[in-house]
Amino acid sequence: MKDIKRILDLIKNRKLSMLGNIGKDHDAFQTLVAASLSARTKDTTTLPIVVNLFKRYKKPEDFLRLNVEQIERLIYPVGFYRTKARNLKKLSETLIKNYRGKVPGTIEELTKLPGVGRKTANCVLVYSFKKQAIPVDVHVHRISNRIGLVKTKTPEETEQALMKTVDKRYWNKVNETFVIYGQTVCLPINPKCSECKIRKYCDYGSKKL
Repeated sequence: MKDIKRILDLIKNRKLSMLGNIGKDHDAFQTLVAASLSARTKDTTTLPIVVNLFKRYKKPEDFLRLNVEQIERLIYPVGFYRTKARNLKKLSETLIKNYRGKVPGTIEELTKLPGVGRKTANCVLVYSFKKQAIPVDVHVHRISNRIGLVKTKTPEETEQALMKTVDKRYWNKVNETFVIYGQTVCLPINPKCSECKIRKYCDYGSKKL
């Protein structure tokens, strides 16, 4: 079994991910919005959009006053911005109607919200509520399989496998650590194995030793 604590310690970075920064400086609703908008969109695209968005629109009530076309213009060019604009409008309506404008703090309630899947819900749990969860995006899925922590085909399978193999104490460190490493070293194509601090623990990298 891989030493996950050792792996996380070796590759941790002082730099925060996009959601790490949002969670540090913004409330749960804004983290939820940022996580939703970041799906299938690069952080470098999402971050300036949400930072500018939150200067004027901070609460569900603020988005309720906007129509879908206005939200579309505000969040363009994030991927699937039309669908995300509709979901953001519905999300705001649902939070006000069913949750008094507050973001719920459980995976069960979060995934009932419009446009919110497990990855987004887990991001809110980790970055806003500081709860133990494992948000699995493309980086977490790729790195977990590449180094041999799991052998899965989908992010959903990866989340379930990691929950079984990683000590719960380290769950909320996985996303932040792997996202930064996946953006800087363990790249999707041509990973920088010669610079990798966990090469000897990695099924892929150790083959090149």
